[in-house]
Amino acid sequence: MTTTAPDISKVPKPAKVKRGGGVMGSTGLYVATGVAALLFLVPFYLIVRNALMTDPEITGESWKWFPTSIQWGNVTEPFDDVTVDFAQSLWNSVVVAVLHTAGILLICSMAGYGLARIPYKHANKVFYAVLVTLMVPTAVTFVPSFVLVSSLGWVDSYRGLIIPGLFSGFTCFLFRQYFLGFPKELEEAARVDGLGYWGAYWRIVVPNSLNFFAAMATITFINGWNSFLWPLVIGQDPSAWTVQVALSSYMTNQTVNYHLIFMATAISILPLLFVFLFLQRWLVQGIAQTGIKG
Repeated sequence: MTTTAPDISKVPKPAKVKRGGGVMGSTGLYVATGVAALLFLVPFYLIVRNALMTDPEITGESWKWFPTSIQWGNVTEPFDDVTVDFAQSLWNSVVVAVLHTAGILLICSMAGYGLARIPYKHANKVFYAVLVTLMVPTAVTFVPSFVLVSSLGWVDSYRGLIIPGLFSGFTCFLFRQYFLGFPKELEEAARVDGLGYWGAYWRIVVPNSLNFFAAMATITFINGWNSFLWPLVIGQDPSAWTVQVALSSYMTNQTVNYHLIFMATAISILPLLFVFLFLQRWLVQGIAQTGIKG
């Protein structure tokens, strides 16, 4: 019995996918991206420009793209100001932002892992209770939180600045969503080796989730560094001021020292730029891995 080979010439060829736009589309995309990048860089340009100018140049009627004479002495002026200990405020912000980030990552990741993996008949109720906290305005809990911190004697201390913000319902939600999509096979292999939930979490889940942890660390650090209202209320003594509170002190009803404000601002955003540039490749990837699931 003989078989005849199919005539390949009669097999219809797949249709070619036409890419829309061509050269014009690519050019338009590059132009739009370039314009967006320039708009993003404008605030940084203004900060650096004003930081290296004198106040008369900043407030003058004629616009100047660059300083007539670069004022390098402005760089040390925030640290020489006797009315504000700018170096201490920078250190306070570093301590608060780092400990705030570490605490939230630890607590919220454990809470999210427990809600996603540990079987418990009331797990969904607890999860919904966490979501409810996202609907409560911060202004509602601000005064009770301050009364509690004040009664504990934590005013003007790192404990008062850090501990009340060590849990975030939104971060817990993101961790739960991420752990729901984490491969269960890895955890099952860990339990075969005799590890419990804590062992599987600490030895298997965390080392294999560093991308997502880095993304959450970036967002949390930036939020902690930029926090203003709570440090303003808790840090009543200048020695407990964070950098955001110190920046606000340069603007009073009597005077506004423009070049000092812009130079202190430029110095204060350097840690944020360093953290963002160091962790940026994990930021979008980590957010995408949340996998919004039920």
